[in-house]
Amino acid sequence: MESPMSQENPSYLHIRDSQQMVWIVKGNSLIAVPSSNNVKPVILSLIACRDIEFHKEGEGTPHYLGIKDKNLCLYCTEIQGYPTLQLKPKGEKCFLFYRNYEGSTVVFQSVSYPGWFIATSSEAGQPVTLTKERGTAKSTNYYLEDGR
Repeated sequence: MESPMSQENPSYLHIRDSQQMVWIVKGNSLIAVPSSNNVKPVILSLIACRDIEFHKEGEGTPHYLGIKDKNLCLYCTEIQGYPTLQLKPKGEKCFLFYRNYEGSTVVFQSVSYPGWFIATSSEAGQPVTLTKERGTAKSTNYYLEDGR
């Protein structure tokens, strides 16, 4: 996850949506499930990218998003003509997401696919995906809490 143009120390954060869905790793996918005592959610590892090439006014700060203790990063790739969220073990542009604040929540927009946002379904057990449709059945706004 490290890049010469990124901060040295990551922020470790728990993530949940407004329906109390948290993320877990299942195989090579991120899955959104209801938060409970029986669930061990992932802790995100966020590293801000300082490379000015990726900074755009009004888009938020670009970040690498990783999964703590898993050596995995979230990235976007195109599958069957649509941007798709995947997990991979290294970082580059396709791994960057703009982190933008909206009130007390944050949204993560793909740097490689502008207008596509990380999203969770209101239905438990569904993969964490990307969507262009904000404000629909998918949640694109998240609460972050200290994960240390």
